[in-house]
Amino acid sequence: MASHRKPPQHRRSGSRARTLLTAVLAGAAASAGLDGVGHAAPKPTPEQVREEVDQLYREAEAATEKYNGARERTEAAERRVGKLQDEAARRTEELNTARESLGSAAAAQYRSGNGLGPAMQLALSSDPDRFLRDAGLAERAGALQATEVASVARQIRELDEVRQEARTELKELEDQQKRAQRHKKTVTGKLGKARRLLSRLTAEERARLAAESGGGNAEAPPARPGGTGGAKNSSGTVSAPNTRAAAAISYAQRKLGSPYVWGATGPDAFDCSGLVQAAYRSAGVSLPRTTYAQIGAGQRVSRSQLRPGDLVFFYPGVTHVGMYIGDGKMIHAPNPSAPVRVAPVDEMPFAGATRVV
Repeated sequence: MASHRKPPQHRRSGSRARTLLTAVLAGAAASAGLDGVGHAAPKPTPEQVREEVDQLYREAEAATEKYNGARERTEAAERRVGKLQDEAARRTEELNTARESLGSAAAAQYRSGNGLGPAMQLALSSDPDRFLRDAGLAERAGALQATEVASVARQIRELDEVRQEARTELKELEDQQKRAQRHKKTVTGKLGKARRLLSRLTAEERARLAAESGGGNAEAPPARPGGTGGAKNSSGTVSAPNTRAAAAISYAQRKLGSPYVWGATGPDAFDCSGLVQAAYRSAGVSLPRTTYAQIGAGQRVSRSQLRPGDLVFFYPGVTHVGMYIGDGKMIHAPNPSAPVRVAPVDEMPFAGATRVV
């Protein structure tokens, strides 16, 4: 009878499990190259690298503009906090002076044998909340004391309001700093990935891509005021519509060849919005820090209406800006692989234009 028994079920299951495990491991070994034959990913072509790097640069530039905006708001919050802290210190000093004056009056009153009135007791209390709740008792004090006590009460309220406003601004400052750090992390991550991609190319391939990136060249004729179009005059210079536009163009021309550094506003390095901001600042015109704020800083104009000095914007989301100089060209800070240079306006998707002067 024993010869007809079925083998135990757990042995049969164990055998199948071992067979399956062996097959899985063999497949994993083959896919991982453990069978002695490597399967390395094919090296991307320079064109593929360029496409991916350009995309990373665009994403980094979008994050850069968000970082610039967060930094601008951070700096504004820092200024507000500083003013509020100064105001709180001034009001605290005034309050202490007022309470010292009441203290002197109270001492004189006590020495005279009249004792301290209820209003005076409240004014000198270390519990301002109780003082404010019971300030109605001041009405039972003399007219002079009532006026002094009311003044102290008002100063306590105003100081508390200033301190509360300062606390709110400090919270906003902390939030903006965190946002800036997040955007900074995004930018550095994108740029780091782009550098790693470029490092896989030969020196010759990198040099060729750098020459092609951004288009155009690093030279432009000087700008002169006069005229409304973009054509060069008989001397070969660009005719700017007014002296401020001419001054801004002249500044940008002097910065040709300067490196692109994200978050930079000069004088030796720039990002795209930092360049146009610095150029117009040199002409006495104040522009916002970011591309998406700069596009709203003047009169919107169509592409057919462009004049030298106009700001030209690119890509959905308005993440890149240059300065038009005429003849279909602009000066801009392209990306970390190319310096400030002259380039055709039509080399990137046009998003709009603004005339600031």
